[in-house]
Amino acid sequence: MIFDSIQNAGLYFKLGDKFEKALQFIVETDFTEVETGRIDIDGDNIFAIVQEYKTKEPEDGKWEAHRNYIDIQYVVSGSEDFGFVNFEYLDIIQPYDEEKDIIFYEGDGDFLQLHEDEFVILFPHEAHMPGLAIEECENVIKVVVKVAV
Repeated sequence: MIFDSIQNAGLYFKLGDKFEKALQFIVETDFTEVETGRIDIDGDNIFAIVQEYKTKEPEDGKWEAHRNYIDIQYVVSGSEDFGFVNFEYLDIIQPYDEEKDIIFYEGDGDFLQLHEDEFVILFPHEAHMPGLAIEECENVIKVVVKVAV
């Protein structure tokens, strides 16, 4: 997992053209002018999902992972507690759904606080539990850019 401020996005362009295109999209887009939903950047190779939600209590969170996409999760506004762990330390509670590219787990992991203008990059072996309240539930606008493996 990579955790950083969007101000440092250029440091990660060397991860490849897809990462550069995905991060450049985040840097150049005014998300106050964008509606929630999917935005194609490069078809199914790179696309963004703009989300607006209220953070949830930690006991309502689920560990999830993806096989076909790397996630770049960027917080536009608000803050959330964000879990991460190698999926090998977790137990499967819902089998892999190929159509939705998601598998759910239970177990323990580590957490960090993800604030406005910060992002994480999560690879397929890294389960994550996004959208958790830090102290109290709050509104968050987040962009998840999916980068095909």
